Parts: sequence; structure tokens; C-alpha cells
Amino acid sequence: MTKILEFQNVELYYDHVYALKGVSVEVNTGEIVALIGANGAGKSSILRAITGLSRIKSGQVLYNGQRLDGTPAAKIVQMGITMVPEGRRVFPYMSVKDNLLMGAFTRRDKPGIERTLESVLTRFPRLRERFKQQAGTLSGGEQQMMVIGRALMSQPKLLLLDEPSLGIAPKLVQDIARAIVAISRDEKVSVLLVEQNSRMALSISSRAYAMSTGSIVLSGESKALMHDERIKAAYLGGDL
Repeated sequence: MTKILEFQNVELYYDHVYALKGVSVEVNTGEIVALIGANGAGKSSILRAITGLSRIKSGQVLYNGQRLDGTPAAKIVQMGITMVPEGRRVFPYMSVKDNLLMGAFTRRDKPGIERTLESVLTRFPRLRERFKQQAGTLSGGEQQMMVIGRALMSQPKLLLLDEPSLGIAPKLVQDIARAIVAISRDEKVSVLLVEQNSRMALSISSRAYAMSTGSIVLSGESKALMHDERIKAAYLGGDL
């Protein structure tokens, strides 16, 4: 399979405290890969390094075989990488429509933008129902749908999702999980999913990496990891 992302032996520090210590992660074209682990394990630091929000100390990040580290964040979006940040980060006083259109700020093809917008509204019918509402009036789950939709407006090839289930009602977590699978399948988008909800992450990904204190401690096919006793004990709360 073709590798869309190669994160090779990366070290990253915040001041003098390491966040990532020799971390290597790969994402193949068209697959969903999960990063699981407790809060503070280093999962989000990987996303920050990929998107240029944090500068790595050593190692390298490759996107479609080209060096990515050191590239400005705005250029990274134009290259086809989009992140849905933890905590949703909506523009609360803007309408759902305008929040979605913010995701297309790098595009100039107006007919194409309109087609993408219609595709997003078809995928998330609740957003069509609330199209003119202020984003701050939406529920947490609806806001999460909106920020995923906003990311899709940039037509990404690699979608980075940071804790999409955080603070979401269980029923909507299932809806969002199904949407992630459908987006990867239908839009041919590769997904790197950061999740503390390890059960959900392993259920929808093909491969996964388990992290602890800035390092990868286990990796493999998600189905196998789901039944690994170490994963069960550390991340899944015992027997499935």
C-alpha cells in the first residue's frame, strides 16, 4: 500500500520536557489509523507536529514522500491535510453556513465549493436543518458534525481528528463514528484518529498505535489489539 504519511523517529519538546520520544507512525492511503492512550500520552502532539503547529526537534515527517516538517501551517492545509481540533473550536456567533464556508478559505472554485457544501449537508442532515442558526446554539454533537464538515470543505486527502467523541452523548458518538468510516470510504480520505475512547477508535480503524508518556508502547491491527490483554487492561477496562 502507498504511504500518505510517515512520521519517522520524531522527538518533540515543550520547553525542556519531551512530548514525543522517538515516535514513528505510518498512515496508508485510504485507511483509518487510531492513536489511543491516556490524556497527556502525546497523541495530540503528533497532530501538532504534522500540521506545523509544533516544531519537532529531530526525526522527520513525510507526506506523500515529501518532507513536511518546517512547512508553514497554511501551506500544509493547501497540500491536503486538515485537522479537526479537540474542543471543536467553532465560531459561536457565526451561522452554521458561515462556519462551514470558513473551511473553504483556501479554495477559489465557487461551483466546486457549492458542490462540497451540498455533499456535507447531505452527509450531516442536522446541519441542513440548522443551517442559519448560530453555531453556539448547537449541541456538542451537532457542533462536532459541523467542524468535521468544515474540515471536509477543504477537500482533504488526510484528515486529522483530535478527540471527536469528547463531551458527546453516547448516541451521537455512534453517529460520528459511522460518519468517519463513511467519509474515509466515500471520499477516499485517509484518517488519523486521536481518541481516549479506545473501544470506539479500535472498532472503526484498521490499525492502531497505543501511546504512553510520549512513546508508542504497542501497535498492530485494530482487531488484534482489541483482544490483546495488555490493551484490555490499560485502555478498555477489562474484558470486552
